[in-house]
Amino acid sequence: MSGNLVIQDLGVRGYGEVLELQRSLCRQRIAGEIPEDVLLLVEHDPVITLGRGTKAGSLPLPPAELERRGVEVYEVERGGDVTFHGPGQLVGYPVIDLRRHREDLHWYLRKLEAGLIDALGRLGIAAEANPGLTGVWTRGRKIASIGIHVKQWVTFHGFALNVNTDLSYFDLIVPCGIKDVIMTSVARELGASDPDSLWAQARHAVIHGVGDALDLRVVEASTAAPL
Repeated sequence: MSGNLVIQDLGVRGYGEVLELQRSLCRQRIAGEIPEDVLLLVEHDPVITLGRGTKAGSLPLPPAELERRGVEVYEVERGGDVTFHGPGQLVGYPVIDLRRHREDLHWYLRKLEAGLIDALGRLGIAAEANPGLTGVWTRGRKIASIGIHVKQWVTFHGFALNVNTDLSYFDLIVPCGIKDVIMTSVARELGASDPDSLWAQARHAVIHGVGDALDLRVVEASTAAPL
């Protein structure tokens, strides 16, 4: 293992608060004030984020209408198109210093995909990458989205795995700008009915899948130095 991946579990948090935390941690990691790579885990209230590659047709409803329906809208610096975050979705924001790994964004994206594919395999779901597209798929359905930003080779933003997400929210957008994409979740693929148990299993699988993909040892924040 090339180092530690410190897992910081934030629980349920608003998107804006966690966005500012990511930006702060990125600055601190660049400055060397945080000695190890970090993976923030969070579950958001309903929010739609617009990446730098968002196409005009990917958001059929105006932001004011979405907010009237209880869904926040943010324009952010990550790559990619539009996506949704909400309850039942495990969102991970790795703050990784690629100077200590490999200064290659494509390598990093492929490692995140590999980590999520590994995690889904641990849960009994056969998953794969889709050539030419970013994210993770199972039997033609998209189960996880990825969108990153890198500043001075330190990453933030990250991935979202649908665990037991209300998939009807994706009807409000064209997910990742892919027309006619079918979204799915771990719960739907497994026919699982115990959300708490499924969440714990998914969390364990994801942190170890991503840790292994990046050749990092998983360390829970409660046993590591505080951020």
